Amino acid sequence: MTLLTTGRPPVAVRAAAGLWLIAVALGALETVIVVGSGQAGEHPLAGVLFRCAVYAAAILTTLRMRAGRRWARLALALVLGIVGTLSLIIEPISWLAGGNSLSAVVDDADLTWWATAASRALHVAAVWAAVPLMFTRSANAYFKKTG
Repeated sequence: MTLLTTGRPPVAVRAAAGLWLIAVALGALETVIVVGSGQAGEHPLAGVLFRCAVYAAAILTTLRMRAGRRWARLALALVLGIVGTLSLIIEPISWLAGGNSLSAVVDDADLTWWATAASRALHVAAVWAAVPLMFTRSANAYFKKTG
């Protein structure tokens, strides 16, 4: 079993793979920021280990998707594209729905808050850009041929 295909995937698939890897890197960056700032709680090891497992699975699945495996494309779209995105946006949406003021938190925001917010926003943007790229006409033809 090889992780990379011998043929060259179309631009859309290569771009999607790059965006997925960027999303993983941004997730790892957010983990480092939160743990490094002491905001991960008393015992952050379990959370860090879980995130590392998710990142490793995401990288391997991305490589399989780039190699043309249909199951990997679906796993990325459904598991990380939907469930992963929800895990990133539910907390801030719930916080806002609870009547909290975004302007008040922005006024008091420190560098850690801004770095976390930026990494999360860019992470979500990378995922939202990667998912549709995996389903373009050229990507569909590639997955049909290699799948």
